[in-house]
Amino acid sequence: MGAQEQDPETISRTSSRRRVPQINDFSLRGQSQGKQTQDPQKDEKEQPPQYGDNNPACVPPASMSMRPPAGPIRTISVSTPSGESKRVEQNEDKAARQNKYDVGWRRVVRNFSPSWFSVTMGTGIVANLLEGMPYNAAWLHWLSIIFFALNTILFTLAFLTSIVRYTLYPEIWGVMIRDPINSLFLGTIPMGFATLIEMWVLVCVPAWGPWAATFAWVLWMIDTVVAAAVTLSLSVLVMMQTHELKSLERFTAAQLLPIAATIVAAGTGARVAEILPDPQWALGTLMTSYVLWAMGTPMAFVVIAMYFQRLAVHKMPPREVIVSCFLPLGPLGFGGFGIMYLGKVSRTIFPLTDTLDPTAGSVAYVLGFFVALIMWGFGLVWFFIALVSMWQARPFPFNMGWWGFTFPLGVFATSTIQIGVEMPSAFFKVLGQIFSVAVILLWSTMSEAYERERQNNSRLDELASKVTALRGVTIDIYDNARDQRVLDNTNETFSSFSSSLKGSATRLTRMAQSGNKVAILKLAGIIAGCVIVLYWIWGLVFGHGGGSK
Repeated sequence: MGAQEQDPETISRTSSRRRVPQINDFSLRGQSQGKQTQDPQKDEKEQPPQYGDNNPACVPPASMSMRPPAGPIRTISVSTPSGESKRVEQNEDKAARQNKYDVGWRRVVRNFSPSWFSVTMGTGIVANLLEGMPYNAAWLHWLSIIFFALNTILFTLAFLTSIVRYTLYPEIWGVMIRDPINSLFLGTIPMGFATLIEMWVLVCVPAWGPWAATFAWVLWMIDTVVAAAVTLSLSVLVMMQTHELKSLERFTAAQLLPIAATIVAAGTGARVAEILPDPQWALGTLMTSYVLWAMGTPMAFVVIAMYFQRLAVHKMPPREVIVSCFLPLGPLGFGGFGIMYLGKVSRTIFPLTDTLDPTAGSVAYVLGFFVALIMWGFGLVWFFIALVSMWQARPFPFNMGWWGFTFPLGVFATSTIQIGVEMPSAFFKVLGQIFSVAVILLWSTMSEAYERERQNNSRLDELASKVTALRGVTIDIYDNARDQRVLDNTNETFSSFSSSLKGSATRLTRMAQSGNKVAILKLAGIIAGCVIVLYWIWGLVFGHGGGSK
């Protein structure tokens, strides 16, 4: 038998197995197979970015993509156990390859996304609110320290995971940067880090003295460089990749994330300048913070105007991203807090350093307060729009965008509290206290929702593994049943043929005994035919001999 010749039953059995879907393949493999007949460049231009579905973390590393695809399952013969053992070895190799990249720490690292830093933003703003509530208590101070420690751990883990991710899979960095949605979440990194700096200023500096203030200044300078780089680079990248967003309908408030990074850095700079021991250092920090505020706030108003046009023309966004309606509260709330606190610190620092006119500090303070009040009123409108949008879109599934609730609403509460402190006004203080409690309760709700979602995902993974195992058992049962049916049909056919042949042979034998030569020739032909048929059946069943032809 030739090396390339195959048994007809083998070909049929193999083709039937190839029709079984491979549910264990990587998710992108099925997508790439569906686009093989299309022009890749045309397809890339025509497909708009989908919310939550274009995570670059799902892109398998180059070392995996260059591996040859797994071949089809070889034919299993019921009489040769070596074939079955060989197929089991192939399945084990495939499982080992999937376990290496799809489970364990490699899967966590490869699927990690910058959007996880939004968790540190939400946790950090809770710590800041617990420390800065107008109606505070001693136990709230210690609770804020607990949240501060938790946020430090979360940010450290997220930062180290990101470093390992882009070290092991450097090709993902380029994919993520060019992605028009996921790249925006790079702005959450400096904003999450800024919440740590603020808590350091509020908690550690009073306890540890001047060296802690200098250390906070160094941390703020690092945060400033990163925030400015994110705002400038991503703003340019968004304009260069406008072909990805074919219509205004695809525009989301997530475009505010890289812009808000400099606004948050400006407000944090005001906090740092207030505790610096050297007035010249404080003056430089103030001037830099004013520039950072000017870099982000006007751009934020432009994006908010575009987002309002998107809502007016194309109505509410999908319920999967409906929480993005809260994002305008971020630059409006912390932008107002930043300009107001910068004016407050300027009223102290400008006279000490003889900057401009002696009244320049007071002018900056008054202007900063009224600008903050105007931005607070504008934020109140967006707060109402966000509430109505969420009410109409309920219920909506849990995703990472839920953390967009906490930070924007938290910084809006911070601005409300600061307005109440500067006026002073009991109304704004009480309202800020209510907002703060709402943010803390919201953080607790989202933590519970995230844990429930994680448990559901674990159950789905367990179910998928059981389905995979059941699929393998089903294929084995199907193969065995098919092979058994083949043998049963062969035995039945052979028994019927043998009975008929036996009757014919008996009659011909009687005729041959009577001297009939024709009967003798017929009997010899029947015997030769039986030998040929038996030889063919032997090759068909056991995979060798003339049956394979």
